Amino acid sequence: MKLNSKWHGIIDYAVVLFLLLAPLSLSLPSLTTFFTLTLALIHLGLTATTNFEMGVVKIIPLKIHGWIELVVSVSLIGLAFYLGTVEGSLARNFYLTFGAAVFVTWFVTDYTSAPEKN
Repeated sequence: MKLNSKWHGIIDYAVVLFLLLAPLSLSLPSLTTFFTLTLALIHLGLTATTNFEMGVVKIIPLKIHGWIELVVSVSLIGLAFYLGTVEGSLARNFYLTFGAAVFVTWFVTDYTSAPEKN
């Protein structure tokens, strides 16, 4: 069973909240904090402008949202190794785990479940 678009949207907003709270609660290093807060804002923008139940402006088709998340999940793995080299294992492990979680969410989501027009 795949995750429908409404539940995916709820998860997306929860991810934004997680990303906003993670730097302080996990004591992330400064560059990792910068990337994490930037990612939170970008993910909020993507989610809010996606054409699905949880979107506010509904510009970006859900399928495009899905492709963006796939690219981001792979990019986060690369970012993990860069940040690990610069700021240590906490930064590396945070982004390895987060990148894997984004990939799993992408994999289990039905990106055709959103209404065509809202």
